[in-house]
Amino acid sequence: MDTDTAIIGAGVVGLAIAAELADGNGSVCVLERHKKFGQETSGRNSEVIHAGIYYPKDSLKARLCVEGKKLLYGICEENGIGFRRIGKLIVATDGDEVGRLEYLKERGNANGVDDLKLLTADEVNKLEPNIRAVAAIHSPSTGIIDTHGLMHYCASKAGERGAEFLYGSEVVGIEKIPGGYKITVRVFDNDKKEIVEYSFRTRILINCAGLDSDRVAGMAGIDTAEAGYDLRYCKGRYFSVAGGKSRLISRLVYPVPPSDTAGLGIHATLDLQGRMRLGPDSVFIDRIKDYDVDADSKTKFFESAKKFLPFLELEDLAPDTAGIRPKLTRPGGSVRDFVIKHEEDRNLPGLINLIGIESPGLTSSPAIAKHVKEIVHAIIG
Repeated sequence: MDTDTAIIGAGVVGLAIAAELADGNGSVCVLERHKKFGQETSGRNSEVIHAGIYYPKDSLKARLCVEGKKLLYGICEENGIGFRRIGKLIVATDGDEVGRLEYLKERGNANGVDDLKLLTADEVNKLEPNIRAVAAIHSPSTGIIDTHGLMHYCASKAGERGAEFLYGSEVVGIEKIPGGYKITVRVFDNDKKEIVEYSFRTRILINCAGLDSDRVAGMAGIDTAEAGYDLRYCKGRYFSVAGGKSRLISRLVYPVPPSDTAGLGIHATLDLQGRMRLGPDSVFIDRIKDYDVDADSKTKFFESAKKFLPFLELEDLAPDTAGIRPKLTRPGGSVRDFVIKHEEDRNLPGLINLIGIESPGLTSSPAIAKHVKEIVHAIIG
């Protein structure tokens, strides 16, 4: 079953790339170790369509988020994928945070987010009378999306265009060979009731393995420490808010992001069913053990969100879900950009690595797919 292009990983980015590349100009195969798509980071997040505010100017995160947002709204509208352009407030709860809001607005403007507005306390109160803020940024183009619906659309589109999906298939070896790569895959053989291995060849290899993308790069022969590709796992936990309180806000509400964490701060999100959640927080972990949410963290979440959601009571919160982000950023370190790189300069022509694809990876996914397609076309000429 040799193929022209093999994609490792069936998260939202891998699926978007498969849908983009399966255009009749070559065979595409998607390898996923789980039994279905979206079982890790892509299926455990806030389901937010980001505007593109937070990221450094000219970074891949900024450019692909802004482009991806426009593409994503169009995809949803044209294909019946659930979404709402719900809007977001980034709120300052004291005067010391107002300057940070002004900085964020300038950064967003520099990234091409042209609909941001600084609001006074009175203006915030007119939009969201139940929150506490001395000022805020209003981002009307921020939204929420049915992530599973998006992934199903991408998988279906890729399949209709001829892409082959191999679920339950774990890549255990990558060997550079003339004209491409030999991929060794481990699967469970239902007939033999045992684990078996097989190999195939591909001309192009795209590493979209998410939490394992650094390990996959290492299989291909890259010194990941030297390349700066080693990932850290960052767990983000969520608490749900009792049903009646969900009706007290109509937009997403974010705090001014703290400078000493790897995330955007514990914020209030709404899903398409109107359910409110708080989170995620950012806890670096050494290994992926589980997705449990420790109920003992409830007080931390409550105290953080209470600053801008005065209607909350401790008993409103209940442990919900958690996700794990593949971060290149180290605790307390500077923010790292996405790695999307053709590894030709490491004598690995045809290998494209996508590493550290965390937020805003969901929003950026259709733009990432187009970017990778350009790289693939440059490779094959």
